[in-house]
Amino acid sequence: MEKGTAMYKYLNDIKSPEDLKKLSYEELTVLAYEIRNFLVQSISKTGGHLASNLGVVELTMALHKVFDSPNDKFVWDVGHQAYVHKLLTGRCDQFDSLRQYKGLSGFPKRHESEHDHFDTGHSSTSISAAVGMALARDIRGLSYDVIGIIGDGALTGGMAYEAINYIGHSKNNVKIILNDNEMSISHNVGGMSIALNSLRTSENYSKIKGTTKTKLMRLPSLGQPIVDLISKLKDSFKYFVVDGGVFFEEIGLTYIGPINGHDLRQLVKHMEMMKQVDGPVILHVITQKGKGYKFAETAPNLYHGVGKFDPFIPLKSGGKKDYSKVFGDTLIDIADKDKNVVAISAAMIEGTGLSDFSKLYPERTFDVAIAEQHAVTMAAGMALSGVKPFVALYSTFLQRAYDQVVHDVCIQKAPVVLCIDRAGLVGNDGETHHGIFDISYLSHLPNMMILSPKDATELSYMLNFASSYNEGPIAIRYPRGGAYEIDSTLPDSLKPELLIEGTETLLIATGKLVKTALEVAKTSNGKVGVLNLRKIKPLDTEELVKHCKPYKTLITLEDHIIAGGMGENVASGLIRAGVSVPCHHRGIEDRFIEQGEMDELLASIGLDVAGIQAFIQEVNHV
Repeated sequence: MEKGTAMYKYLNDIKSPEDLKKLSYEELTVLAYEIRNFLVQSISKTGGHLASNLGVVELTMALHKVFDSPNDKFVWDVGHQAYVHKLLTGRCDQFDSLRQYKGLSGFPKRHESEHDHFDTGHSSTSISAAVGMALARDIRGLSYDVIGIIGDGALTGGMAYEAINYIGHSKNNVKIILNDNEMSISHNVGGMSIALNSLRTSENYSKIKGTTKTKLMRLPSLGQPIVDLISKLKDSFKYFVVDGGVFFEEIGLTYIGPINGHDLRQLVKHMEMMKQVDGPVILHVITQKGKGYKFAETAPNLYHGVGKFDPFIPLKSGGKKDYSKVFGDTLIDIADKDKNVVAISAAMIEGTGLSDFSKLYPERTFDVAIAEQHAVTMAAGMALSGVKPFVALYSTFLQRAYDQVVHDVCIQKAPVVLCIDRAGLVGNDGETHHGIFDISYLSHLPNMMILSPKDATELSYMLNFASSYNEGPIAIRYPRGGAYEIDSTLPDSLKPELLIEGTETLLIATGKLVKTALEVAKTSNGKVGVLNLRKIKPLDTEELVKHCKPYKTLITLEDHIIAGGMGENVASGLIRAGVSVPCHHRGIEDRFIEQGEMDELLASIGLDVAGIQAFIQEVNHV
């Protein structure tokens, strides 16, 4: 990678895909190098998804060379690999604002560009969305291609197979590109494979195949047996030569590949083949995460999602004490004492802090890939069979398993521990990743307990408590970021904890906002008290009433949606208990929150110290 701010020979002149189409293959090779250099330099200053984007440079260039965006529609699964697409569609000069407040999103956004056709952020949705677009196209009598680009990781999600099954039956004209960065390029990526791909996608081949079958079927007695024999011979040859494509062919898709995803000429040639197919077709492309940047090639997981970094010094894993690490370390201690404790995650072993646990207890670690529904129901089966499962999922991804939590866990009172990482606002990934709904969608479920620690010590205590609790499921929600310690007035307890006593206003806070509430109280001249609500459900109403009655005003604080959140549950509980103290809620109103640094986001919704101070004055008419 080059040092300094580079002036690029070709990249600086790419304002739309039409500019790309004018370049020769030799010029495109230079452009690919420039894009990789730009990505490393730019993302090192803003943070973002690096390895995945380095791996799809040629793939994205070929897409824009063969197809005609925005008329043709691209749907990027998850969307974290769409940076190159953004560069080629005129957004290069906005990359210094990538994932920043009011800046360029790290995912496709329809409001950003006419070339972004579907907002994404979660996995395994691209094929379903592409099918919907293709159906709308056909209903309206229009003509354009719809291309879903999905990775091999996203293809582990069940929704992707539901969509593939549908188009295999319906035969809608949908193009799918499978970006496979986990397997090596096998021996069949060569002349025979190319010849077969060309034959399979040939219009003449389809016509001859249909005509031959029709003529054979006219032969009395002999027609059907000959057709059956040819079909068996064809299938045997296909199984022998095509390898992994058999699965897709049997479902009803035309399979092309696998091909080298870094060979631009071959990519273009095979995409042009796929354009000719009238019906569902999948192109299997082999790429390398981190391609062209040796640090990312060597450690693609470390360079998947990065903060700001020095591009000339390799990243190192671990070291920071955040809530995910506290969770992982505590679970190791629990598992050391209890052989029935297991950990389950959905393709997020590292992200949820389970790396060390998985090394110490590989036989008790279960990564189910991108299959949150399966993870939760599997955990229910384990829990009802004498094993203690801790299911570690991000809050935003637990949403995908809501029915399983209701039907398989709560109804059966299965003692599953849901370890909800990234609860609350998460910062630069924006709307699709903020964990601001979990209290709402869990608190109305019978048999569910919800806990929310104010600091690292409380998280450890709650995990230990959950390890021996067998009366039903427990959800423990904790935030992203550094784990701190706060002096406790009531340690080793789940009861509401009065941290500071005040004379007028009581701030009832949960999770990370307890720390903010304490900062507010310290500047209030003794007027503001702070109550740490660590068990959100079931409410300890008796203790809550005892602490709330002496105050003139109550204000609940949570970085969560207000509707159905902690504050509304507290207010409802107090009303039922006959408490008439006015209770106001400070949280997230009825809207999605954009991306940005945490301080900026909290300030924008009045959940920083200044915002809470102003709100206290407002409700008290000061």
